[in-house]
Amino acid sequence: MNQYTLIARKNIEKQYDSECTIYELKPKVINNITKDVETEVFKNKKCRISFEDIYVNTQTDTEAKKVQKIKLFIAPELEIKPGSLIIVTGRGRTTKYKNSGEPAVYDTHQEIIIELWKGWA
Repeated sequence: MNQYTLIARKNIEKQYDSECTIYELKPKVINNITKDVETEVFKNKKCRISFEDIYVNTQTDTEAKKVQKIKLFIAPELEIKPGSLIIVTGRGRTTKYKNSGEPAVYDTHQEIIIELWKGWA
């Protein structure tokens, strides 16, 4: 990684105002039965949440549906799988989210579209 990328990464990470802990379901043998168990894979990782409102046109001309897009910004070396539970603490609250897809990974950070947690699928 060159020095300009390192400087850019440090500047991006200065904006991180939250921490997150990430869990995945991993197989574990319990009494000769393999079960998926919630397992912590990363703890207290610095991050930032971004919210964006998107208005989507519906079938009628007079109505637009508002959809909120939530994005997690975090270090690029962390491998966060789709469907992972992400618990974010910051801005005075703790909220559970899930990773809803593949991340956009850059040299300086990664961006992951997340949604509110509704339980393991």
